[in-house]
Amino acid sequence: MKSYEVILFDLDGTITDSSEGITNSVKYMLKQYEIEENDMDKLCQFIGPPLVEPLQEMYGFSEDEAIKAVAQYRVYYKDKGIFENKVYEGFEDVLKVLKKKGKKVLVATSKPELFARRIMDYFHLTQYFDYVAGAGMDERNGSKAAVIEHAFEECNITDKSQVLMVGDRKYDVNGAKKMGVDSMGVLYGFGSREELEEAGATYIVDTVKDLEETFCEME
Repeated sequence: MKSYEVILFDLDGTITDSSEGITNSVKYMLKQYEIEENDMDKLCQFIGPPLVEPLQEMYGFSEDEAIKAVAQYRVYYKDKGIFENKVYEGFEDVLKVLKKKGKKVLVATSKPELFARRIMDYFHLTQYFDYVAGAGMDERNGSKAAVIEHAFEECNITDKSQVLMVGDRKYDVNGAKKMGVDSMGVLYGFGSREELEEAGATYIVDTVKDLEETFCEME
């Protein structure tokens, strides 16, 4: 693998296993619309993309209806669901390797930036990141490409050949491609090898340990 100076990490499914908090929040939100959903495959489709997308695709919400529904999601998420979450075992070691090598390390998540910063603080990971980039609270600028662009602007990143986006879903790969940067898919999150290969990930690793070893070998 070539060397990169800037590493962007997705949050859900890459840094933390947030499945419990997100799915519980989605179930609460849907219940407000008299929708009882216990199919975990469907609930897990909310992990990764901006929340309005699966609401529109799976439940037929209009964009405005979906944005209003997200407010209900946050009733549960902002105080409880956000902390039904855990850092993947060994991930802090990955961050230590990158910081020791002097790399610029950023979060790039479709989650609202305010929540992403709270999560990083809660797990004492803020110290490893140069910037935490996320979506606005209005859910309208949460695509991965938009978030990566936001990170570039805030950190004055102009050489895209030196940037690697790391994530577990096709949204991370597609966002990276749209912004002209390489991507690394991780298989310990919520995506599959087939999904990541089909999206065109530059690299794919299986485990957190594989991720650490790959970065250890990088100049």
